[in-house]
Amino acid sequence: MRFRDLIGHEPLVRLLARAVGRGTLPPSLIFAGPEGVGKRTAALALAHVLNCETPLAPGGAEADGLATDACGACATCRRIGRYIEASSHGREFALDCLVWVQPDEKQSIKIEAVRDVIRRVGFRPFDGRRRVVVIDEADTLEVPAQQALLKSLEEPPAATVFVLVTARPDALLATIRSRCRRLRFGPLPADTVARALVERFGSASEDASAAASVSGGSLGRALVRGSAEAAGIRAVATEFVDRVVQAGDDVTERLRAAQTLLSREGEARKGSLSRVQIGERLEALASLARDLGLVATSADPRWLANADLAEWTATVATVMGSQRAHRAFSTVDRAGVALGRNVGFKNLADWLACHL
Repeated sequence: MRFRDLIGHEPLVRLLARAVGRGTLPPSLIFAGPEGVGKRTAALALAHVLNCETPLAPGGAEADGLATDACGACATCRRIGRYIEASSHGREFALDCLVWVQPDEKQSIKIEAVRDVIRRVGFRPFDGRRRVVVIDEADTLEVPAQQALLKSLEEPPAATVFVLVTARPDALLATIRSRCRRLRFGPLPADTVARALVERFGSASEDASAAASVSGGSLGRALVRGSAEAAGIRAVATEFVDRVVQAGDDVTERLRAAQTLLSREGEARKGSLSRVQIGERLEALASLARDLGLVATSADPRWLANADLAEWTATVATVMGSQRAHRAFSTVDRAGVALGRNVGFKNLADWLACHL
């Protein structure tokens, strides 16, 4: 894994590459941001770059304009790649320049795991220049484990870099946060997620756009959910909007349209709809509503999350009128808040159909 292989986050990647090239990388970092946006991958790529035997020339064509990057072909790069592959599948692989700490089966990182890391960082790595300690889901560190880590973060060994990867940085002790430089990895743009699904994972273009639009900027979530399933969820959302718009001011028809949001259509899973599944449909609606607001304000169409539905969005926005289309997102957002407060599904769908 090289910096240039990362998806999105170009400013952060350039910042990291420049810090590595200049030798100014902080010894303790927090990579914070939503799940599935590439934090862990960036941390593992950092281990490649810091230990590459033949790093690419700063700013060269091969480095894709980065200050420095890993070659991906030297012996150390290949060993790190094999270690990551083995660790991803729960297998052991001997490597000293990269320590990847992950939660146990109870979804916690205990003090014993941290003590083992502390023992290892007392010595220089024997198979690389810098030891990179990646603590994955660092918010699962138990309090005693965090306290044991404090000394190493405060006075890190010269040849060691700590990277704490977390979607919930505020769950870490304030003393931990104060000793680390935080880098914020935000949600990926929908077009970036869609492009990655097509180019790297072979998804069909339409399915990729649907998955990206309901992924919340998380490539990981788009992959877990699956492009075909995401397309089904978005189809339910678009049908709901169509029926609400066609109903006009007829309350009875709007209430019938609400049933669309609760239907099983587009769902591969059996049984009653869960709160998570309703939430997924609201996410799809929020994505559509955001696009309606963009069209209503004559924004650049390149910002549309559902670019493949641009014609449909323009038609619906015209029928709804600019004011109604502009406030559509806030209406769906209020429905999302209500879902989080355990409002009944039918009441929620009825309210949304009457207010959208």
